[in-house]
Amino acid sequence: MERLDSDRIQITYQLTLREGERAEVRARQIALEQTVELPDGCYPDGVEERVVGRIEDIEDLGSARWELTLSYDPVLVGSETTQLLNLLFGNVSMHPGTLVSDLQLPAALVERFPGPQHGIAGVRAACGDAEDRPLLCTAAKPVGLSAEELARICGALARGGVDVVKDDHGVTDQAPAPFRERVERCQVAVSEANESTGGSTLYFPNVTAPVSQLPERVEWARSAGCRGVLVSPFLTGLDTVRWLAADSGMIVVTHPTFSGALLAERHGVASDVMLGLVLRLLGADAVIYVNAGGRFPIGEAECQAINARLRQPYHGLARALPVPGGGVDVDRVPRWIERYGVDVMFLIGSSLYAQGDIEAAARRVVQTVRERVRG
Repeated sequence: MERLDSDRIQITYQLTLREGERAEVRARQIALEQTVELPDGCYPDGVEERVVGRIEDIEDLGSARWELTLSYDPVLVGSETTQLLNLLFGNVSMHPGTLVSDLQLPAALVERFPGPQHGIAGVRAACGDAEDRPLLCTAAKPVGLSAEELARICGALARGGVDVVKDDHGVTDQAPAPFRERVERCQVAVSEANESTGGSTLYFPNVTAPVSQLPERVEWARSAGCRGVLVSPFLTGLDTVRWLAADSGMIVVTHPTFSGALLAERHGVASDVMLGLVLRLLGADAVIYVNAGGRFPIGEAECQAINARLRQPYHGLARALPVPGGGVDVDRVPRWIERYGVDVMFLIGSSLYAQGDIEAAARRVVQTVRERVRG
C-alpha cells in the first residue's frame, strides 16, 4: 500500500459486502465505530478533524469485495499495546466480512514499542552458531510424559545438535510434569548434553499461564539457566509479548495456538499483519507459524508474506526470526531452505519422532542442513 501520510496510522480493510450494503457507508461506519463510537451529529464540533478516522481510499475488488484505507491520528493509541489492538480490530471485529489486510505505522509510534530485543542476530548468537545457515528447533513431547521422560528427550535432541529444544505448547503445569520440576530437569539435560558434545543447544520452557503466574514462571526459568521462553500470546493476551520483551531480558518465542479464530480468510486480521508485524512490534524475537504443505490449510504465498514482515526493514525494528512448523518434514527441509533462505528456524517434530531414534534423526537433519548450505 502506498504511504499517504507518514504521520498517521493507516489501516487497510477488505470488506465482503452483503446485499444492499455500500462500501462508502461501511467505510464511514468503521471510521466512526473505531473512534468516537457515535453517529454523525452526536459529537462536538472539532472532534471530526481531531479524532474520527479519515477515509483515504476505496477500491472495488469485484465479487462484492472492496478495499478501504482509513487513517487515524496516533493520539488515539498513545503508547498502549491494548489500544493499538483496539484501534486495529476493535468493535469492527463484530461486523462480519471485515478483514484487516494491511497496517502502516508512523515511525514515532513504532518507537513507543519494544520490538525484538534479541531478534535474528541475538538468537543466532545465543545458539553459538556463526554459520550462515537455518536454525533447527524441536519440541519435547507429548503431553502426559513425566518430567524425567521429557528431560531424556531434551537431552537426546541436544546431543543430536538441534539448536533449540522447546516445550510443546500443550505442556504447561500438568501433574505428570510439574512446571518447576520439568524446567529444572530439562535444562540440566540440555546442559549436560552440551558439555558432552561441545554443542550450544538452548532449552526454552513454555511459560504460558494465568497472568498472575507469569512473572514467577519466567523467573524460575531464568534461575534454572534458560536463555529464552515460549509463550502463547493468543491465550495469555498479546500484551504479554510486550511485557516479556521489555522486562524479562529473555528471548521470546511465540506460538500461534488459538489464533485461527482471528486469522480467517475473509474476516479477522491477515496473518502477515498479526504474526509478522504486530508480534514483531510487541517484541517477539521468533514467531512460530504453520507452514504450507503441513497439517494446516495455508499457502506458501501467505508464509512468504509472514517471513517478509518479520525480516524486512521497518522503522529501525530488529528483524525477527520466522519459525515455520506444523508439519515440516525432514525430507523437504532442503526445499524450504531454497524458498525461505537461511534466516529462518525450522520447527520439526513428527517426522523426527517417526524415525524412532530421535537423537540419530536429529543428527541427520542437522547434517543435511549444513551440507545443503555449504553445497
